[in-house]
Amino acid sequence: MRLLSGPSLTFVVVLALALPGCAKVGELKSMKAFKSANQAYQQQDYKKAAQQYEEAIQAAPDTRPAQQSYFFLGNCYDNLYKPSKKGETDNDALLTKAVDNYQKAAEKLSASDKPEDKKLGKLSLEYLVAAYGPDKLNDPAKAEPVVQKMIQMEPGEPTNYFQLAKIYEDAGAYEEAEKVFQQAKDARPADPAVYMQLAGYYNRQGQFDKTIEALEERAAKEPTNPEAFYTISTYYWDKAYRDFKLKENEKREFVQKGVQAVDHALQIKPDYMEALVYKNLLLGSRRTSKRTRPSNRRSSSRPINCVIKRRSSVNRRPPASAIKATLRRLGSGLPGHLGGPFCLSRVTPAK
Repeated sequence: MRLLSGPSLTFVVVLALALPGCAKVGELKSMKAFKSANQAYQQQDYKKAAQQYEEAIQAAPDTRPAQQSYFFLGNCYDNLYKPSKKGETDNDALLTKAVDNYQKAAEKLSASDKPEDKKLGKLSLEYLVAAYGPDKLNDPAKAEPVVQKMIQMEPGEPTNYFQLAKIYEDAGAYEEAEKVFQQAKDARPADPAVYMQLAGYYNRQGQFDKTIEALEERAAKEPTNPEAFYTISTYYWDKAYRDFKLKENEKREFVQKGVQAVDHALQIKPDYMEALVYKNLLLGSRRTSKRTRPSNRRSSSRPINCVIKRRSSVNRRPPASAIKATLRRLGSGLPGHLGGPFCLSRVTPAK
């Protein structure tokens, strides 16, 4: 075995001593760049933040600040992307970079034993799904396996099932969408949100009986929640008021069931203002239905304008525009418009 000469041995010793020092310098540079990047990110200066997150990764790629930087770097490129400029090379490249960094962040952070890293890993997958959405890359085929992975990671989280079901529904795979909603119900049978999402799906498909069935299941899970029964009444009113294909006897039946549901809500909470509004609407629909039946027509020797004036002054119900405004202000939405697109917000990085 050949021994190293004096100068060679000296070089090896110096190199061995220098390597840990270089690594420490890299870590310090990475931490400094990460801190500066976070400040720029919080100020929404995404271009500057992206440059500094890149520096943090390059200085020490295996450190925790660098691994967290992948998520925030992806989010910077995501925020710099402009949907209005879709199709422009430079703009589209930003979204490609966002996807690439979200993927790296998910790989590096999801397996961490630190809660903060796990949270960022989860967010990376969620933002990755959003990047594949219709407003951006519009590639549901790539979004599907990401959401399936999210379900595997958190089988008891219903929002992941909702996302997957929406992908299938938007693609026209309605049987698959319904199966996923049912899986969500199996995963969280006591969660009211599951039944509301299922009801919303059936309502969009025009399956009113299944819509009511899902809402009644939800009410059975929350027998003391007035909102559960109030919601049922809004669907009955919506059906009776908007479906012009209904026969008069069907309309009266739905109105009556709506009144029963809203009365149940008012038994639980007598001062429930929204329920009182809908009860007035339902009773108004019932009176209108009775007036339109031939058996209820009556002759009168009084001038017609007198009859109209008398009827308009009794049991007057609020106009539909006022009801809609009230519901929008309360944030409850109108019947038949449950759920919505997956909403993401800007994340504040740790200091």
